[in-house]
Amino acid sequence: MTDCTPDPVGLRRTAAAPPPRDGAAAERPLGPALRRGWRRRCPRCGSGPMFSGYLKVRDACPVCGLDLHHHRADDGPAYLTILIVGHILAPVLLGVYTAFRPEPLVMASGLAVGTVALSLWLLPRLKGGLVALQWAKRMHGFGHPSQDDPDHSQ
Repeated sequence: MTDCTPDPVGLRRTAAAPPPRDGAAAERPLGPALRRGWRRRCPRCGSGPMFSGYLKVRDACPVCGLDLHHHRADDGPAYLTILIVGHILAPVLLGVYTAFRPEPLVMASGLAVGTVALSLWLLPRLKGGLVALQWAKRMHGFGHPSQDDPDHSQ
């Protein structure tokens, strides 16, 4: 017999979640993985560098050996960077223009420098976070059982 509870309307019944299958992979912590990815570190151990260059993800972590070549970040970090930079600098543009009325060339130059600097700072961090998200959610080959190592679950 299953433990059923009625929904608020009383029309449908929901059963309790089934127990995990034998050999099912344990959950990977999402929060710590995202923080490690933001710091451009291995999502599993947190001490190995994720990148071998500015945006080139290593094939494997030099510390714990986690295979990182499975990632499929593609254009996601660039889209997120554009979204965040646009949402930060659009109000800045409006505020600077209404408060100070600078010359157009001065304003365009200042905002161009701010846009490039913020984009260059955000892009590798967002890519690291996206690769860490894929690892934590077992996406794109990161779900293989050999990727789990209980010694590195912090």
